[in-house]
Amino acid sequence: MERKAGGATIPMPRWLLPAALALVLGLPPGALAQAPAATPLRGPELHAALRAGGYILYFRHADTDHRQNDERMTSVEDCATQRNLTDRGRDHARAIGEAIRALGVPIGAVLASPLCRTVETATLAFGRAQMAPAAREGGPLPPGSPGRFAALRALLSTPVAPGANTVIVAHAYPYYTLVGGQFLSEGEADVVRPRGTDFEVVARVSLAQWRELGSTAGR
Repeated sequence: MERKAGGATIPMPRWLLPAALALVLGLPPGALAQAPAATPLRGPELHAALRAGGYILYFRHADTDHRQNDERMTSVEDCATQRNLTDRGRDHARAIGEAIRALGVPIGAVLASPLCRTVETATLAFGRAQMAPAAREGGPLPPGSPGRFAALRALLSTPVAPGANTVIVAHAYPYYTLVGGQFLSEGEADVVRPRGTDFEVVARVSLAQWRELGSTAGR
């Protein structure tokens, strides 16, 4: 986003973007507030942290067929009326699981939004999926209202016991509403440190980066 000043185009500082976007959309202040900033974890430090557990891996579902949509959906069980994974997405999901297992990262609960693309991503990657409506429900509040995704915020804030990590496979928009920044790409994950009353994002990891983490693990 940019703003004009004396005929010149000046980039909008990144820290102002959520507030500026909320203003443009007519949303209440703080509707797109970002999650607390954290010191990023990378490379061996990230690997060691995940091996110790206590984190949440929030994935956006893998690659989907964007010629499809959810407009005709009447039930989350009816995959024929939803946007679904492509064959590439299914391969992507399996590869994510393989890369994480190769890293020796312990996985505990695997929660998924009830839609077919998220449940399938979780099952292909981790072998199981517990449906968690809170991962996508906006509740009774109108779009853009602060607290609309309070149930997802609560999931992301709930401490995880050391020794394992919780996985949530869900969608880009509800998560973006809570954290701001850039949308997760399909198959991409944020590593979240829950803090009880809130949470912080410590890393963003793609399939290529999971594999790279494995290649540097022994260095």
